[in-house]
Amino acid sequence: MTPGRGRINLFAYKQTATERPSIVGRQPAATLQQWPRVTRGRRNAAYRLEEQVGFILRQAYQRNSVLFAEQFADELTPTQWAAIAKLGEVGGCSQNHLGRLIAMDAATVKGVVDRLMKRGFVESAPSPTDRRRLLLTLSAAGRKAFEKGAGRAQQVSVSTLKPLKAGEQAVLLRLLKRLR
Repeated sequence: MTPGRGRINLFAYKQTATERPSIVGRQPAATLQQWPRVTRGRRNAAYRLEEQVGFILRQAYQRNSVLFAEQFADELTPTQWAAIAKLGEVGGCSQNHLGRLIAMDAATVKGVVDRLMKRGFVESAPSPTDRRRLLLTLSAAGRKAFEKGAGRAQQVSVSTLKPLKAGEQAVLLRLLKRLR
């Protein structure tokens, strides 16, 4: 994409695989002339927030989050449930591998695992094949939480998609998977 055309990023970030975005050395990626102009009290209709994919996805996620909170109350967060659900599905794995499986960066998955360990849902033990690696597994309480929560988590998905017909649900899920 040509810089400045179809792009409304305020800043271009320089980032390597091991760094976080830095504010040092940021360069403007768009000029003020590229922003929608106000004409006779109305903004240029070329950009409408309500029509942007990120905004719509965030609203759908907010709906899903409310439904999740209704099912799980103060028991688990969505990220904690993701870790429990994946460990319940695959059994033991390293923290690094768990993070990749549930699409969480290393710092986030570490915090989630630490909180689950403090609550007694997850245990760690040396790998039988590589003593340098720790394997995470669900404890008895974690397995109980997984069994108790699986149906409720499924209900969250059903309720989130309820406004759509069955065929529309399948299409939406297929298309969203392509955006991963």
